[in-house]
Amino acid sequence: MTYSLYELALNPDIQEKARQEINDVLAKHEGKLTYEAVLEMTYIDQILNDTFKALRKYPPAVFLIRKTAQDYQVPTTKVIIQKGQEIMIPVYCIHHDPEIYMNPEPFDPARFSPKQIRNRHPMTFLGFGDGPRNCIGMRFARMQTRIGLITMLRNYRFKPSSKTVIPFIFDSDMTILTSKGGMHLGVEKNWKLL
Repeated sequence: MTYSLYELALNPDIQEKARQEINDVLAKHEGKLTYEAVLEMTYIDQILNDTFKALRKYPPAVFLIRKTAQDYQVPTTKVIIQKGQEIMIPVYCIHHDPEIYMNPEPFDPARFSPKQIRNRHPMTFLGFGDGPRNCIGMRFARMQTRIGLITMLRNYRFKPSSKTVIPFIFDSDMTILTSKGGMHLGVEKNWKLL
């Protein structure tokens, strides 16, 4: 949520579009944040996919390590990865590859529209890993983060403060991707509630 709020603070037009979706969907559900209402908020999901800490723009694990279960010949090559070999999958590099995600640095929730997702190879998005060793808590984490972001955007507006670091700086002393010096944003109460 922190990274999402950071990006939304820097992109007020996207923040307002998300808030509008929240208000529109909640109006259909008598102002109640139900499971069904959360699932209807597709733009919120697109925002999370582009920024959520474990997803495209800010993956906490910049690479994954896997051990091969059987020999594997890399297609169109003579290279064979031997059974038992550990390999490193560069998640951060894949998620920031301009051949996969055109102009990868700007915040752009449209990257995760259904059409964009269909046009990409499924292994180019490894926010929760993939295959039999993917994150067991993925569904819970996604739902928990959606609810948190929806609640925050419904009640508050976020903007850069005098302490907000732009551009974002990663802490090179940490083993997971995290902000250097913490995250500082301006927050104001949203008085236009349902």
